[in-house]
Amino acid sequence: MIVRDFDDITTNEKDRVVSDAQWTSVRMLLADDKMGFSFHITVLEAGSEHTFHYKNHFESVYCMQGKGSITDLATGETHQIKPGTMYALDQHDKHTLRAEEELWMACCFNPPVTGNEVHREDGSYAAPEELVD
Repeated sequence: MIVRDFDDITTNEKDRVVSDAQWTSVRMLLADDKMGFSFHITVLEAGSEHTFHYKNHFESVYCMQGKGSITDLATGETHQIKPGTMYALDQHDKHTLRAEEELWMACCFNPPVTGNEVHREDGSYAAPEELVD
């Protein structure tokens, strides 16, 4: 059984806390945990806008707090994000996520991230086999 505390991670396990342009992701589960997915709590700053394209990963996201929107860049369709909303990027969908208010999101990635990933210029993470420790 794996049991982790969010506050403990943010205080004592800084290697599991990843920040980039106007977001912070606390990696509760990573590839080394051998669960087949990774689990993150990600906070996006109010007023921020992010374009991502997870070509090598599937992601599902559940909004716990805040308001915003997500736009599918292939179709132009925009969906509102609020507490209780879930979206799944089942087609490796390139998208823009906008945070009207600070967004608190619970995210799962498959394949799981290792914790060393950073967004590449195209908004993707490298495939696991591309990463070098």
